[in-house]
Amino acid sequence: MKLLSFEFAGNEHFGAVAGDGVIDLTGKLGAGILTLRALLEANLVARAAELAAGRKADLALAEIKFLAPIPFPEKILCVGVNYGNRNAEYKDGSDLPKWPSLFPRFPGSFVGHRAKLMRPPESQQLDYEGEIGIIIGKTGRRIAEKDAETHIAGLTCINEGTIRDWTKHGKFNVTQGKNFDASGAIGPWMVTADEFKSYDDLRVCTRVNGELRQDDTTANLMFSFRYILSYISIWTTLKAGDVISTGTPIGAGVRFDPPRYLKPGDTVEVEVSGIGTLSNPVADEK
Repeated sequence: MKLLSFEFAGNEHFGAVAGDGVIDLTGKLGAGILTLRALLEANLVARAAELAAGRKADLALAEIKFLAPIPFPEKILCVGVNYGNRNAEYKDGSDLPKWPSLFPRFPGSFVGHRAKLMRPPESQQLDYEGEIGIIIGKTGRRIAEKDAETHIAGLTCINEGTIRDWTKHGKFNVTQGKNFDASGAIGPWMVTADEFKSYDDLRVCTRVNGELRQDDTTANLMFSFRYILSYISIWTTLKAGDVISTGTPIGAGVRFDPPRYLKPGDTVEVEVSGIGTLSNPVADEK
């Protein structure tokens, strides 16, 4: 099942995709279930599937404004340098890392499907990073690897957009360059975990103006989804609605010679097998 958050007539809703439309589930599973995050917190995904089965769409997808699947998660954590050949891409002679590299992002740094990615006036180095996003469905702390997948509500597409020169402002962190408003995107929806037989060979591709720039599969991850969840949950409680971005393949714009950063008028597409395609135009922030 595909679940999404959206805006229509100035109000925020959530629902299930049905063909080219959406079934509005807002408030239909209880008075307090007004968001997708609330649905996950109440463990009502199966009930939502039952309610949506056989129903006709209330709205066409063309009529809605897509929001990030979880517009305001408590945590968005991103894994850096997680595909095996990415470490070699740095050309610094370093060994493969023993532990994941992690950094936070804030909700305002992401927009939904079809919304504009904003290149800020402070930099012309807006870059793309196609990734697979994990959305947590069950709260857990110190989760064993063998149990980690039971905490996944579903997966989504992420463009973990980056302002490259600003990632170098901090001596030990990249937080500034990773959190410019509207520099990345999430969506178009969350595909529920029951739709995936395995997470070990999912393909992620990124295209800019139709040109393939990134193409790899999760078979090449240094740290699997299971390990990432287990590792993170050692030091922080993972909660329903939290989002984890799992790393990007080689081929980001900064790695070209000369670099190929995004510019106004470009369109970035991130496609993940079993999920769909997240598409966003690029514009200058006014």
